[in-house]
Amino acid sequence: MVKVTVCIGSSCHLKGSRQVVEELQYLIKENNVGDDVNLSGAFCMGRCQENGVNVTVDGQHFSITPDEVKDFFKKEVLSKIK
Repeated sequence: MVKVTVCIGSSCHLKGSRQVVEELQYLIKENNVGDDVNLSGAFCMGRCQENGVNVTVDGQHFSITPDEVKDFFKKEVLSKIK
């Protein structure tokens, strides 16, 4: 199981965390990997100075924008499953 956590604190919310979460939910469903991915949210990961929304995949930190979600999902999440 791949654990994906998206920051939904106020700073990341302003950077598009809602769009990131919605896109991840869509991609998980589209790729039929709901049993393999645990998507959750967290309030403030303490990295508010990053340019994008803070996301962790199995504890590894990333900073992504809503436009980068599809490539991020393919590279960092699907690659750990398939």
